[in-house]
Amino acid sequence: MIAKRFIFVGRVQGVGFRFTAHRIAKRSQLTGFVRNLPDGAVEMLAQGRIRDINDCIVAIQENFAGHIGGITVDDVPPNPKYTDFKITF
Repeated sequence: MIAKRFIFVGRVQGVGFRFTAHRIAKRSQLTGFVRNLPDGAVEMLAQGRIRDINDCIVAIQENFAGHIGGITVDDVPPNPKYTDFKITF
């Protein structure tokens, strides 16, 4: 299992981004979270198999092609405290 932290920028708040990302991540059997950030970006921590993470991000990009202005990705250590994928606030 690996973990990656994504920061999505653009028009990603107020467009159903978190709820869609949550649905896609659950379907991909990932653990972690998605949340809005105060600066208007959205942060997502995704843990699982690399293929599942990649498939999830591709699906998110396809759903929000006109909204995502950029994505920053960082490798982070997996955290066993995440046993599900949640929307956090």
